[in-house]
Amino acid sequence: MILLTTSRRPTKGIRTFCKDLSHTLPKILRINRGKLSLEGVAAKALELGAEKVVIVDRWKGGPGKIELYRVDGGLQSTPPLIYLRSVKLRREFQTMPKGRRIKSIAIASSPKQPQEVGRLEKALSEFFNIPIASNEDEYKDYNAIMQTSINPAGEITTTFRLLPENVEIGPRMRISHLIWDLAVNEG
Repeated sequence: MILLTTSRRPTKGIRTFCKDLSHTLPKILRINRGKLSLEGVAAKALELGAEKVVIVDRWKGGPGKIELYRVDGGLQSTPPLIYLRSVKLRREFQTMPKGRRIKSIAIASSPKQPQEVGRLEKALSEFFNIPIASNEDEYKDYNAIMQTSINPAGEITTTFRLLPENVEIGPRMRISHLIWDLAVNEG
């Protein structure tokens, strides 16, 4: 199980983004952080039996950073550190049928993508325990797919599509940059 929480003073947009992620990615438990320190978040994760933690931090009032951690006595940073340029929430798509739950998801991989996209797909697959599928036959048994691509502006974009309808349900994340070497960022 993976624990999903926010920074200490979340905005309404960050809470909604976390709710969207918890409804889209299976086996994620969302909690309100309140005044918990990072050690408190680690203790809560151990109490709930979570092996991993995702913290969504804010930037200019919206979701700005996604930090991935493994719970190993405390919180151990796991690459990549994801900085977001913008987020489009599920409610802005209005394509998700009411009452429909996503129980299984795969990452739709394309062999034509740049190396950075492939590296991100592999990291997300390992962290969230999501299989990577390279063609439609491989992901037809899933409720949804996660797609990562480069948009015309050269930015990495990650979104979610509902299957078998193949409609985008969100959230859609435009990634500003990724930090793979976290040794510099740990304090």
